[in-house]
Amino acid sequence: MARTITVIPGDGIGPEVTDATLEVLNAAGADLEYDTQLAGLTALKEARNPLPQATMDSAERTRVILKGPLTTPSGSGFRSINVQLRKVFDLYANVRPARTIQPGGRYEDIDLVLIRENTEGLYVGVEHYIGMQGDPRAAAESVMIVTRFGAERILRYAFEYARSRGRKKVTLAHKANILKYTQGLFLEVAEEVAKDFPDIESEDRIIDATAMQLVLDPYRFDVLVMENMFGDILSDLMAGLVGGLGFAPAGNIGTDAAMFEAVHGSAPDIAGQGVANPTALLLSACLMLEHLGDDETSTRIRSAIDTVVLAGKVRTVDMGGDAGTADYTRALVEAL
Repeated sequence: MARTITVIPGDGIGPEVTDATLEVLNAAGADLEYDTQLAGLTALKEARNPLPQATMDSAERTRVILKGPLTTPSGSGFRSINVQLRKVFDLYANVRPARTIQPGGRYEDIDLVLIRENTEGLYVGVEHYIGMQGDPRAAAESVMIVTRFGAERILRYAFEYARSRGRKKVTLAHKANILKYTQGLFLEVAEEVAKDFPDIESEDRIIDATAMQLVLDPYRFDVLVMENMFGDILSDLMAGLVGGLGFAPAGNIGTDAAMFEAVHGSAPDIAGQGVANPTALLLSACLMLEHLGDDETSTRIRSAIDTVVLAGKVRTVDMGGDAGTADYTRALVEAL
């Protein structure tokens, strides 16, 4: 029986990469049905709400979302819809693999996974202005929140992820040398959780040193885990190791719901031109298939992507080729 998922095409190039992804999923024989809903600027224009109730109702029913990129206004306007969805469904684990697909880059054979705490830290959104000397916005304050519960569940998720996938090492990246309470608690819990996984090598590193070592020698890492903002930054750095955000998938996992998304932006400057690379959303769909227990279809799609990219005949502009989205998608379907 087909599984129904909620599909949010998104803004900018979102509908283009989403259409390409669904075409490949259908060609691969994925046993899925799609409930397509709006969010972001597109929803604001059409429904006067960046996150319509119909979208939320669909996600509540299906508990699985495949989402294209959404535009979030800078400085003013509505808050990130991505963050709202993560909060509403308590999608506490953000999983960001970085794997080399296209050869010839700065590094070869990169195969890393970053697991980021998704609901706490600075991104919890507890912030306010402080008035002084007649200026109501003289200062601004944000609060970093780390709970023992939140730290333990993301750390345990990281170790269980490593064990279930045959990975050998988990690195906690933190700033406990400066943020002795919030990051200190994270580190303390990590040391406790690691004791339950004697088969997995564990280490902790200062976050800035981790960033440097990822550039100098990424092969020393395997699975990395960290709090929200640090994970946001380092996951993009890791995407750069394998060619950029066009190859960067993401899964947001909760206890009974999940959302899979392309982490690149909506790229309004190239929207409608038919040149967008759908690989990131395709790889996110592969993570979704694995979450749903369909590893076979996921493996076939990944193999098709590898085949087409390695052949080098049909690559999108960001991969150094001249193929459009439709040409690349057609090549993937033929490879399947």
